[in-house]
Amino acid sequence: MVLIAPSILSADFSKLGDEIKAVEKAGADWIHIDVMDGHFVPNITIGPVVVSKIRKTSKIFFDVHLMIEKPIKYVEQFAKAGADLITVHAEACDNLKSIINKIKENNCKAGVSINPETSIDAIKNIIKDVDLVLIMSVHPGFGGQSFIEDVLPKIKQAKKLIDKTNRNIFLEVDGGINNKNAKTVKQNGANVLVAGNYVFSSKDYKKAIQLLKEYL
Repeated sequence: MVLIAPSILSADFSKLGDEIKAVEKAGADWIHIDVMDGHFVPNITIGPVVVSKIRKTSKIFFDVHLMIEKPIKYVEQFAKAGADLITVHAEACDNLKSIINKIKENNCKAGVSINPETSIDAIKNIIKDVDLVLIMSVHPGFGGQSFIEDVLPKIKQAKKLIDKTNRNIFLEVDGGINNKNAKTVKQNGANVLVAGNYVFSSKDYKKAIQLLKEYL
């Protein structure tokens, strides 16, 4: 089964609670929350306070993606705000094992992510300890970018490493996902697809999500 996780980075922030309710009603499985600090990536989005407010609007699974420097400083805040899963970037962590442990200590599932140019070797030794691996298929920082096809072999590599652990670890892909590439991404091993611009720029959220699922 493949899960669809619309990214609220592409939602209308003037009515964020309503947007979350709308995509949940339309068939979304998770909500993907991109947190950016203007340092690790050249953009600033939302913090724990906003997450805590939107948490009150829905019980859907909150997939919080920290694209920030020194993420270990903020794990507890996002956990208390209502995150169900917290993903950090290998590129932003000096000690991945330590931060993965901290996420779990705060009763959240733990994920690790790598950028398109980062080798799978960067997370090879930590995969056995996480609940999710996130492969970025665009350069993080802004929504609406085109899918980078060169990451497909990396998705396949991640799937092989996950299979060796004999654990149920999610393999998520984020960036440029649409009805034209969803099937290929799934065929390479992904089982969680982040779709921000494709869903939120559509006139019919339900149809957009259904189309993604039909192509899977």
